[in-house]
Amino acid sequence: MDAEPDSTAPHGWRVRPEVKSAILDRFRDRETREWTVGPFTYRDRAGLALRDLAGGPWRIVPGGTSVRAGTHLAAGVVIMPPSYVNVGAWIGEDTMVDSHVLVGSCAQIGARVHLAAGVMIGGVLEPPGARPVIVEDDAFIGAGSVVLDGVLIGRRAVIAAGVTLTGTARLYDLVRERIIEGTTQAPLVVPPGAVVVPGGRPASGGFAREHGLTVSVALLVKDRDPGTDARVALEEVLR
Repeated sequence: MDAEPDSTAPHGWRVRPEVKSAILDRFRDRETREWTVGPFTYRDRAGLALRDLAGGPWRIVPGGTSVRAGTHLAAGVVIMPPSYVNVGAWIGEDTMVDSHVLVGSCAQIGARVHLAAGVMIGGVLEPPGARPVIVEDDAFIGAGSVVLDGVLIGRRAVIAAGVTLTGTARLYDLVRERIIEGTTQAPLVVPPGAVVVPGGRPASGGFAREHGLTVSVALLVKDRDPGTDARVALEEVLR
């Protein structure tokens, strides 16, 4: 686990740089080898052995998913094809990874999270002390959303389809009338229970005004409520 809960650390998470350093040490071994699984042949660094997914307490649905060595899959995880989980990623219990999802290197995904179809969770290996993308327990990330650069998604937050969040993005909180902004040193934090949707604001300058141009932004439109819970609930039978 590249980052772990710590009540004394900023935003409740402490980064463990030694994890990324250990992964990078593996990459320094340039020796390669091949593995054959069924009709597929793989060639990679010898230090990153093929991940054996047989017999675990999870479901890896047939159809082209790859889970790289050095990942953690907790009990009850479901991965729909095709998806890709990179080295160092952590996925908590009963999380649903839908089709065409990328979980990047060292990303930390909590328990009972739903990553909907086409979600991209960015990875990070350098620098070792950088915070990975963290999605806390019971969050929902809507289809086609992109979460990058160490963004922290708080517990039970809901990110609507098509939202892009980077570490230095601005989140316009319409509920509390404030702007939440990340920096390269302290990436964006989406508050627990926030409901975030894509929005826009007018682009600056005469040319932009003349052509009615806008810039995409993320809007925090409300806090999660029972109505939101009903819309993002996943039928247990699908697990």
